[in-house]
This record gives sequence, C-alpha cells and structure tokens, in this order.
Amino acid sequence: MNVRHAPHVISRRHFLQRATLGATAAAALPRLAAAQDEEAYWRLVKEQFPIRHNFTIMNAGNLCPSPYRVSEAVTHYTRDIDTDPSMQNREKFEALAADTRAALARYVGADPDEIAIVRNTTEGNNQVITGLDLGPDDDVVIWDQNHPSNAEAWDVRAARHGFEVHRVAVPDTSADASALIAPFVERFTDRTRVVAFSHVSNISGIALPARQLCTIARERGILTLIDGAQTFGAHALDLHSIGCDFFTGSAHKWFMGPKEGGLLYVRREVVPRLWPAMVGIGWQNDLADARRFETLGQRDDAMIAGILRGVEFLESIGRDVAESRTRALAGAVKAGIAESIHGATFKTPMASELSGGVVVFALPGVNHAAAFEALYQDHGVGGALIGGSHLRLCPHLYNTMDEVARVVEVLGRFA
Repeated sequence: MNVRHAPHVISRRHFLQRATLGATAAAALPRLAAAQDEEAYWRLVKEQFPIRHNFTIMNAGNLCPSPYRVSEAVTHYTRDIDTDPSMQNREKFEALAADTRAALARYVGADPDEIAIVRNTTEGNNQVITGLDLGPDDDVVIWDQNHPSNAEAWDVRAARHGFEVHRVAVPDTSADASALIAPFVERFTDRTRVVAFSHVSNISGIALPARQLCTIARERGILTLIDGAQTFGAHALDLHSIGCDFFTGSAHKWFMGPKEGGLLYVRREVVPRLWPAMVGIGWQNDLADARRFETLGQRDDAMIAGILRGVEFLESIGRDVAESRTRALAGAVKAGIAESIHGATFKTPMASELSGGVVVFALPGVNHAAAFEALYQDHGVGGALIGGSHLRLCPHLYNTMDEVARVVEVLGRFA
C-alpha cells in the first residue's frame, strides 16, 4: 500500500456519515468493566476518531487525532461565532472557560484557581521562564533531555539576566529510580532556585520520578517546573500529590484535544512569585489566581469548548483505565520488538514505572530515515524519526493490539 497516493480529502457525504457514527458511538461508549471482550471495547473507542481506513497513527508524542465529540464542538462553536460575533453572543464563553478550568483541575488533581488555559506547553513553559525573578546570584538546573521550550528558552533568558543554567544527564534505560534522581540532587546548590524537567522525555521515553524529585526540591526551597507534554492525557495525574510548583501540557498530544490549547498549572502559594509574561485586556493586578497568566488577547473560544469535551471523553473511559491502556500498548510494542527482532536496542526503559507511552528504539543494520519513510509510504504507519538514528512509536487509545502486532511485524522486515 502506497499511502502517498491515497485520497486525503474525505467526501462531504463520507464525513457526515462518519461524524454521525462518531457522535452516536461516543454517546453509547460503555465503561470497560461492562465490556465482555476488552479488545472489542478498544475497537469501539477507535471508532470515536475519524482516522482513515487502513492507516495506523502511533505518534501521540507529537500530534493526536481528536475524537468526533471534540472536533464537532470546535466546529459548532466556530460556526456560532462566525454567525454572530457580537460581544453579547460571546459572553457565554466566560462561563464556558470557567467550566473548562474546573474540568481540567478535576482531571489533573488541582484546584480551578490554579489553572490557566494557554495555547500549548511551549507557551506555558515560557510563562514560567520569563515570569520568575532570577539574577546573577541564581542558577537553574534542567534535564538535558528537555524540549527546547524548557531548555533553550532558559538559555535565552539567562543570557539577558545573568543567571546560570546547568544541564544534567541521567543513565540510559536505568532500572533504578534513584539513579534518575541522583544527578539532579548532586547538582543542587544554595544558589539553585528552579529545577525544570520533562515528566517523560520525548527523545528517550524515560520517565523521571517526579514526586520524589519535587519533594527533595521543596525541602531545599527550590521551585519545580514539570513539562507534562508527554503525560497530560496519557497518565492519571494528581498534581497536588506530585507536589510540583508549575506544570504545563498541550491539548493536541496525548490529551487528544483541539489544536492551540494547553494547560498551565501554578500552585496557589507561588502565584504571587510569577510575573505575567503577557498583559492585555482583562488583566487585573489584584487577581490572585492563575487566571493572571491567560490574558492572551483575542483567542479561539471554540478551542476552550473542545478542551472541555476532551476532558469528558477521557473521563468517560476513566483516567486510570486510559493510563493502563496506554502503558499496555507501549509495553506490547517494546515486548514485540525485543522478542522478534534480534539486536534491537531501546533508549526507553523496559520497566513500565520508568517509562510511559513513548517508545524509542533502534533496529540493527537499518537506515532509520529510510525506514521512517517506508513505514508511512508503504505500510500506512505514522511514527517519528529521532535524531536520524532511532524510531519512535507512541501508541494511544485509538490503537488496537492487532495494530501493534502488525507494526512489529513490519519492523521485522526492515531488520
């Protein structure tokens, strides 16, 4: 199958048929406990998405499809605004935003006044990086596997204000959580003001023990910023239990929500310590909660409705069930490759507790750039190429175990 020449434009009739099916199926989606056949249940979940036939997407670490109920909400409210863009009509979005903050707070284990709706993880990270008072007497410790918005962004700010940024490395595929924490703790000094790290690395799949690291940092008076791009929507989060000061996430990845929507969590006690990076209409100096950080000017109000529907979709499945399924799919990918492809190596730990849904691996004697293209062009599989030397697969709730088996079988042909 050469998907390059497959039709990408879905006919209006076909779209309406799929949309109707998706809305109907979403309304009837049962709890997993009520399903007699677990894989039949996940096939029903897959039907909630408009993924084209014979295509397997395993790139949740970059961009996910949205279920029908999310995209339909965005379409509905976009049309609503275009039909009547008056201030009177748009008043309803203030209440909708409040409902969305409350839903996000419930979903991530926080309070509504600790949640700001932003555009993505990058914006959330930069709100924190530009909003803290740091100077020549301070330093910041970051993971060398951080996303650029939580790495280079610190370098740019440091060049202007004179503080130091120190990168730490962790052992690859470590089987011991303490070995992942030790490099950070060893780098902490009396000058350290912030530690910033990815919850799960997008380039290795390693999951840092966030709760333990945040506890140690808090004891030393160090603020913690967690980039949750690879866990928001994939893991059952409880930010109060984790104990971080800041957490960021994007709706377009594992959350499977609308594009240009995201989450910034600011622990209530540290709100006064963070200056807003953007100030516009609606900003209030005496506002004492995280809404201080979402005065973004005119934004896509329909996106906010889509985030609310995204929370409802994940809650209809169950947060713990969703995490368990994501881990099961990733575990099946790792086990399948390890068992069937001799010489395959992993950047991602095999242990579930030290990883998440991201699986990064190398195949023996393979041109990985060519394999990445062949997966898509010849086999209808969307993944990612990491550094030119590794492939990355990030399966999610819209994938089935049959798809995992087929992808592993295809990979075996390359090796």
